[in-house]
Amino acid sequence: MSPLAARIDVFPDLREEDRRWMPAPATLDMPRQTLGAEAVDHQPSTSPDNVALRRTIFFACAFLLSGLAFLTPARVYAEDGFTGLETLALVLFALLIFPISAWFVSATAGVILMQTRGGADEMEFRPVARRPKVRTALLMPLYNEDAEATFGRLARIDQSLAELDASGAFDIFVLSDTTKAAVAEAEWDAFQSFRLTARARTYYRRRPKNIERKAGNIADWVQNHGGAYAHMIILDADSMMSGETILHLVDAMERKPDVGLIQTTPAVINAETFYARVQQFGVRMYGRVAAAGLAWWSGSEASYWGHNAIVRVRAFAECCGLPILPGAKPFGGHIMSHDVVEASMLRRGGWGVHVTAALGGSFEETPPNLQNFLSRDRRWAQGNMQHLQLIFAPGLHWVSRLQMVIGCMAYLASPLWFLSLLTGLIIQFNTQPKLEEIMTLHGWRTVTEPRHDQLALICMMALTSTMLFGPKLLGALLVLLRPDERRTFGGAASVMKGAALETAMSTVHAPIMMVSHTRMVLEILSGRDAGWTTQQRNATELSWAEACRDHRWELRAGIVFAAALLARPDLALFFAPIVLPLLLSPVLAKITSRADVGAAARYAGFLLTPEELGEAPVALRRRRPLRQRFTPITVSFGAPHDEDLVSVATHAPELTVIAARELSEPQRTHAGA
Repeated sequence: MSPLAARIDVFPDLREEDRRWMPAPATLDMPRQTLGAEAVDHQPSTSPDNVALRRTIFFACAFLLSGLAFLTPARVYAEDGFTGLETLALVLFALLIFPISAWFVSATAGVILMQTRGGADEMEFRPVARRPKVRTALLMPLYNEDAEATFGRLARIDQSLAELDASGAFDIFVLSDTTKAAVAEAEWDAFQSFRLTARARTYYRRRPKNIERKAGNIADWVQNHGGAYAHMIILDADSMMSGETILHLVDAMERKPDVGLIQTTPAVINAETFYARVQQFGVRMYGRVAAAGLAWWSGSEASYWGHNAIVRVRAFAECCGLPILPGAKPFGGHIMSHDVVEASMLRRGGWGVHVTAALGGSFEETPPNLQNFLSRDRRWAQGNMQHLQLIFAPGLHWVSRLQMVIGCMAYLASPLWFLSLLTGLIIQFNTQPKLEEIMTLHGWRTVTEPRHDQLALICMMALTSTMLFGPKLLGALLVLLRPDERRTFGGAASVMKGAALETAMSTVHAPIMMVSHTRMVLEILSGRDAGWTTQQRNATELSWAEACRDHRWELRAGIVFAAALLARPDLALFFAPIVLPLLLSPVLAKITSRADVGAAARYAGFLLTPEELGEAPVALRRRRPLRQRFTPITVSFGAPHDEDLVSVATHAPELTVIAARELSEPQRTHAGA
């Protein structure tokens, strides 16, 4: 226990598992739903009038691009008639090319909307949000998290609301599922310090049993305290939101009474390692484009990502009591990826579900290295695979089913791609190469050519590459076309350098993700449960031993491909972008996990984002200026709550908001900032 907490422990005699500071109960019934429930026949008023036309355009363009790309392999394989392997290759290609085409069309629509309408959508956010008329709860579920960092984020949110004189409309709940005694002790100490300085009312509860994980944690709060609140804003332990964004969300919910959920588009902040900085730049540059496109064609049947979203409490209670899936883990039991399912159930109940790219001020953090990212992905993969038995559940809107399919394809695409590569390689080995005689200075020479039409192959690869990388290029172009926004990214040179590096790193990481996701899917299909581990958020550099151990499967796959190519060196150039990253995966994992490499990239003007250059609200800044240490800053205290048992005046000289120590003005350390 910290010395400060020891002096202000308001419950010194309570057992650790009994420590809680909660308001009076306000119960709300939340029945567990069934998979066979009927849909409510209600079209939300926020559903666009022309949504059917939008979806027709979306799917028509996606099918057209897929068809154009499909023509080349079909033409090549049709030369001598289709074999069984060639038919399999074409099926795999079709399964892979359509999601790529759909991603391109959706992102293109998002770019057009961002450029012409600024990303405005059916929520119609006002320039200035009015003061809330109802109470909203900010919920932060915890599971063995760093208490100081977590309450530091809450302090910044509380400060932002206080600056808008809006603290009275919000209550902050820390809902702990922590299982480690030392972490729980730190949470309790941090909560007591935070509660005495916060302007909003703040509460803490630790569940004795971690039933149904995060979904069960939220459901427990809804059932016991949800009756007192109109809305809840769900936060993750690494979430932050500006006060302005929170007020806009509440205002929109008050004006749109049949909307059940609004999902914001979080930007990544506070990245330190090179890997995290690549993710931070990519999400900041392209994430809103993807979200704007998704909002355009999904309408009121959008998705939910589980955090940084506002939810209507009574709608959630009546619709989102999650069913328990039949069978054993990993497919049966409690639903792990609950967010998409909850969005589907809200829409089944007649409520609108929306994604918006029109609001900034929504932030999260990302795993610091590739291995931490893949560890989290393993849990998400299992949760998404559970959705396979929910896709055809009665009553769901067809777009809600499509959202589940998209989530499944995020992981199934990797084994399909891996199988496609193996199939193509086998076909090349079984195909008799074309032999041609050409004249040289010393006579005739026989050369071997792969079996394909060179021009058609070039066109197909150009089209596929455009669909893969086009949304990234369009996102960068969107920033370049906006002078004010271009400056927030550090200038045109900074944007282009960052976009080029992020695209290159995405290309390098793609084969590694392919093998990793393939292994995940195979483990799930074999019945292996991922469990629920604590997420790593702090920057930690991998050792060489860890890098080699964690990427042994990628190494093995790279060695197998490389050995096969020894017999067909003419294919080496085509497979090099896949084989080389696999062989170098431990090296890439090691280098990208280093914070000093990330700092060097920042110092050189690569991967810069507006938030780290001082464009975020002061209350939300945390970036450590390069070559500058934090300076302690003491902030003024808000008025204490009436129910405080310890006088703030007694301890005010000793108290400092955790987050305040981290606040310092970022420096501009690059040319053209």
